[in-house]
Amino acid sequence: MIPDESAPLRARTGRPLAPRRTVAGVWALVVALVALAALTFLPTGYVIQQPGPVYNTIGSAVDGDGEDVPLISVDGAETYETGGALDLTTVQVVGNRDRTPSWFELALAWLDASRAVVPIDAVFPEGQTTEQREEQNTALMVDSQGEATAAALTQLGYDVGAQLQVVGPTDDESPAEGIVQEGDLILAADGEAVTDIDRLKAIVNEGAGDPVTLTIERDGEDQDVEITPEESDVDGTTTWLIGVYLTTAFDFPIDVTIQLDDVGGPSAGTMFALGIIDTLTPGELTGGEQIAGTGTIDAEGTVGAIGGIRQKLYGARDAGADWFLAPASNCDEAVGHVPDGLRVFSIGTLDDALTTVEAIAEGDTSELPTCAAG
Repeated sequence: MIPDESAPLRARTGRPLAPRRTVAGVWALVVALVALAALTFLPTGYVIQQPGPVYNTIGSAVDGDGEDVPLISVDGAETYETGGALDLTTVQVVGNRDRTPSWFELALAWLDASRAVVPIDAVFPEGQTTEQREEQNTALMVDSQGEATAAALTQLGYDVGAQLQVVGPTDDESPAEGIVQEGDLILAADGEAVTDIDRLKAIVNEGAGDPVTLTIERDGEDQDVEITPEESDVDGTTTWLIGVYLTTAFDFPIDVTIQLDDVGGPSAGTMFALGIIDTLTPGELTGGEQIAGTGTIDAEGTVGAIGGIRQKLYGARDAGADWFLAPASNCDEAVGHVPDGLRVFSIGTLDDALTTVEAIAEGDTSELPTCAAG
């Protein structure tokens, strides 16, 4: 019998042979799946920033015993009932040097407007351990609470004193290791009295690596110590560091306690200050509104830039806030990334923040500067 050339070729089983294109497609899929699986386990060199928890500074927080306590409590002055919310916002980091997110996780984050993919070195500097980072963030939070309290009490007419206090050297190889100790008070640098961390940094950098003489108070006695700074690169700028964590110690006329565990960094300062003012003044500062925000603050009431502004905007919106206070220096990052339902106002000082909150409470925000295009 002459075979029918128009009939499909068949294997000995009598079934049609798979077309070459189908076979090639199957192999391409197998290779892609293997590559995807391999990428899942390869280190990426990135971490993910996403919205973190939101805390009402005029509300309550859970203490170390698992009980609800006022986030801000005051002893030594009359306090008043508050209402609404003054929310501080946070950023949560997914990943660390021991375990970076997979490429698949990064791809999902890239497609999510509320999250950001950042180089791991920007969050976990090379050579810094997780323990050191946590210690640094804890010190920054403690310092932020002190600065916020000083700013708030100064705004209310109280007198506060300020001294630089050593938290400790940054690590075992720090230029300050073995020279300064936790609890030391720094009174002067190269003969100039200092009460401000920025001024101390400026004096150190003016020496361009020359040894700096610090006058410190330890156990009630003054003494001079000498530290030789080390050169470092910070955000592309050469700077000189003495390798010590500092906080500002104040002599407050009343006791203000801020209860907030497991949150580090300085970015809650502005909202702490507003919460303290609301607690110490009659009436509801917010007018019952839920207002969120962020920003560092110093004792003079200057609001500074923070990281993760976009994630904090989404965190505030998701927590139910309608209004957001953003540092003026972060407005450019916020423009075009404000989630629907949230209005963002620009602030540069504690005065600005108070004016904004009061305007929101009164229902007239037409004259307030906003973080908007143009």
